[in-house]
Amino acid sequence: MNGILPLWKERGMTSHDCVFKLRKILRTKKVGHTGTLDPGVEGVLPICIGQATRIAEYLTDVGKTYEAIISIGRTTTTEDAEGETVEQDDTMKQLTRTRVLEVLASLTGVIEQTPPMFSAVKVNGKRLYEYARKGQVVERPTRQVTIYALEILEDKALYEGQEITFPVRISCSKGTYIRTLAVQIGEALGYPAHMKELVRTASGTFTQENCFTLTQVADLVEAGQLETCILPVEYALTDYPYMEITASNEKEIFNGQVLPAEALLKKHDKIVFGIHGKAVAIYHAHPTKEGWMKPHKMFPTIE
Repeated sequence: MNGILPLWKERGMTSHDCVFKLRKILRTKKVGHTGTLDPGVEGVLPICIGQATRIAEYLTDVGKTYEAIISIGRTTTTEDAEGETVEQDDTMKQLTRTRVLEVLASLTGVIEQTPPMFSAVKVNGKRLYEYARKGQVVERPTRQVTIYALEILEDKALYEGQEITFPVRISCSKGTYIRTLAVQIGEALGYPAHMKELVRTASGTFTQENCFTLTQVADLVEAGQLETCILPVEYALTDYPYMEITASNEKEIFNGQVLPAEALLKKHDKIVFGIHGKAVAIYHAHPTKEGWMKPHKMFPTIE
């Protein structure tokens, strides 16, 4: 069993919970997820099965799309609705749509973020949430992320009240913390804020429309129709150019040998080589030998 299962992770489960359950449903141990989603978040979580686990990192590295509810008026320890209140502003607030749009525009592009204490980032060999659970605060590394698009999802002209909420859609690079982005939006507006709700609607080429829940997967297995929800590994490689293996390079590619670099590597960081559209190897520029390329991933047994 090899391929990618576009899973819709439901709220209340960790990404590891999903992998654990799928191993039982699919009766195979070689199952891996492509990036964690917090238990309180639902959404698209591509799952790699069998030989497809070799490209899990490619799926982790792709851009993501989220829909979130931003709440203005309160910050929390976790930067989302699950945490304890850190700061609260109960004053009557008034924000125009124009002002909100200005702030969203200012946070579009390359921005800096500091991971929240309740996150899986490692500092000195320990996850940040391990420190946080003990009430410890440690210095965290600031990272750069890219917000490709940040848009409001309603057309209200004016927001008023002690608590102001509005829905946004975020297209972003890997490593973006939407919880932290919510806090940054609040800071730019001059108020404490947190992320009230979050749904991941897309991960790379995988969208909500082609996802299956755990229950649906179990039903398909029971009906002997699992193949209807498993996508081939090539589905995750569409961002890279494809080249058909020829008689002149077949032996070298199947043996994972270094080859003269293809011209396509001047425009793309990787090339997929395959037979009749089926991926056999992914090559990239050799790190030390200019003008040559070497295999980055090999999966000749994928069917």
